[in-house]
Amino acid sequence: MLIALILISCLPSQGKFTRIGDGSTPICERGPYLQIGNPHSIIIRWRTDIDTNSRVRYGMGSNSLDQSVDSLSITTEHEVTLTGLFPNTKYHYSVETMNEVLSSGHDNYFVTAPPTGTKKKTRIWILGDSGTANDNAASVRDAYYNLSEDIHTDLWVMLGDNAYSNGTDAEYQSAVFNMFPNMLKKSVLWPAFGNHDGHSANSNNQTGIFYDIFTLPTNAEAGGSASGTEAYYSFDYANIHFICLNSHDVDRSATGEMCSWLQDDLSATTQEWVIAYWHHPAYTKGSHDSDTERKLIEMRENILPILEEGGTDLVFYGHSHAYERSYLIDGHYGNSSHLLDEMILDSGDGRHDGSGAYIKPSSHLSPHEGTVYFTAGSSGKVSGGSLDHPVMYISQNKLGSVILDIEGYRADITFIDDNEDSLDYLTLIKGPPKWSHIPDTSFYENSNLNMNLNDFVYDDGDLDSTLSISIEGGDQIINYLDALSHIVSFSTVPDTSGFTESFIVTATDPWGATDVATFSVSVFRKH
Repeated sequence: MLIALILISCLPSQGKFTRIGDGSTPICERGPYLQIGNPHSIIIRWRTDIDTNSRVRYGMGSNSLDQSVDSLSITTEHEVTLTGLFPNTKYHYSVETMNEVLSSGHDNYFVTAPPTGTKKKTRIWILGDSGTANDNAASVRDAYYNLSEDIHTDLWVMLGDNAYSNGTDAEYQSAVFNMFPNMLKKSVLWPAFGNHDGHSANSNNQTGIFYDIFTLPTNAEAGGSASGTEAYYSFDYANIHFICLNSHDVDRSATGEMCSWLQDDLSATTQEWVIAYWHHPAYTKGSHDSDTERKLIEMRENILPILEEGGTDLVFYGHSHAYERSYLIDGHYGNSSHLLDEMILDSGDGRHDGSGAYIKPSSHLSPHEGTVYFTAGSSGKVSGGSLDHPVMYISQNKLGSVILDIEGYRADITFIDDNEDSLDYLTLIKGPPKWSHIPDTSFYENSNLNMNLNDFVYDDGDLDSTLSISIEGGDQIINYLDALSHIVSFSTVPDTSGFTESFIVTATDPWGATDVATFSVSVFRKH
């Protein structure tokens, strides 16, 4: 008797498979990869070379996969939904048939989304036009992997043109599944539809390779509002609302279905952050020109007013093969020559160690408090251009990707190139602390004055946070500030009276936003 032991795993394809055995044992050609994650469920997909049934085993550890979901349907395209999961929890899993393990091990895991609204530190990776399947894409990937080695990527976004040149199944295999196997099986991918993806797919009837490969929400399966289509959708993660739009082959008019849905979706969300993304940029002077190209103009004229009225914070898109990042702006819907000074709400660099972070006054979604726009279409190639759009603080013809970290009411955005260098970074903070007027006050010599500074400060960004407060000033008036209660005690040295001194107080919230106030204290002689 001949006994053969065969180890089978889902490995990225590098060409045609060489079959082992008699052809009856399936091989995992694609995946596993994760789709539509929410606090209580997730979809796991994979492809086998021959038709077979499906099983996913999962549990809290790689050696304790004590739960399972089976599908008896015979197929090569496997899609299993796990439900009843705990939020913000790490699960290990394996994909199998009823008889064979196809992919398992310590690196097969996912972390469910936290409850909606949770202020959880969140890491998002953003790639634009990454579908070149070449050394450029690999170097951009490796740079991010190296910098994020010890940080879990909670979710990642592709901004379209995910597989060149025509978005075929084979091109997706090379550009996505072979390029990012480790990320795909650990973090949910949320893709946008680009013009090259549109060569082999149609968004109006949701057919073709893009729609075959990805499972995207149509009925608010991950939060947001039901769009009824995979062509555009929204979802929630932590305290962030994400909106993915289609800029290529659906109606982009102000009265079209997508704009109507977008208005309803923004009106319904109660999240503290809104991030939108799609393919064709509203502002660019890279390899494409937003002043002259119809799709880009329509997205700017019809979509941006809705987003800014809804309080959107950040917008990302690709298509133009460069990196461009705007100031904090609002109300610019015309050509680049029509930019007015009042449309730039903050003309600084947005850097906490430079001219200062961009600040939005409200923690909630308030209209027209400013949005930052990013063209990030250089994850697979760069293509030049004038790179001189006036809304942009910085423009670079460099390969790279974007790292977005959000915690509470602070967002840190970094553009890293393929050499792991940070070429741009900024911070956006919402709802900073605010001092009300602190009245000037006084006390008599040889006595004390107590003042509760909490009576004069309000933190719109986080009512439950513990503010850090400091005080400066005074020479003859001694002050002691209790760090926990924020009660400041004033006293004087003996035999001093008849003078006034000024003080400066600074409130800092957990996200690094500050506000400063001044007041004076007088000392009077007792009669």
